[in-house]
Amino acid sequence: QPRTFLSSGGLGTMGYGLPAALGAQAAFPERQVIDVSGDGSFQMNSQELATLVQYRLPVKIVILNNNFLGMVRQWQQLFFDKRYSQTCMELPIDFTKLAEAYGATGLKATKPDEVEEVIKKAFATPGPVIMEFKISREENVMPMVPAGAGLNEMVLAS
Repeated sequence: QPRTFLSSGGLGTMGYGLPAALGAQAAFPERQVIDVSGDGSFQMNSQELATLVQYRLPVKIVILNNNFLGMVRQWQQLFFDKRYSQTCMELPIDFTKLAEAYGATGLKATKPDEVEEVIKKAFATPGPVIMEFKISREENVMPMVPAGAGLNEMVLAS
């Protein structure tokens, strides 16, 4: 449906997902809104969980957790011969506990066979829900726009 997919287009706007989802949910309270973010991006605005809970905005949040600033790591992989610098986040953040601290629900899948159950449970739960999915440390995310390229040159697959 036109104008229902909001994306930064992979233009390096870390932290975009949660505020965009919050605004979309406030504008369209009858629609289901889903935020798909990396663990690093989510931490840029994680305090907005308080807003979701306070205003009972039922955004479902998918966190793809590879313990990296994923898009930056991806650039370092693809364009800088895997010279990773300041992108690895070794702290064991427990996003389910963070969700609960704000009064939201937190769910986690660490293996592929847990994914379906987490998704079913999340969409059966009222209010905001964080779904944390542990993914491969070098999993890439698309779309992305290479340096100096235009949106019409967006990379859709690795």
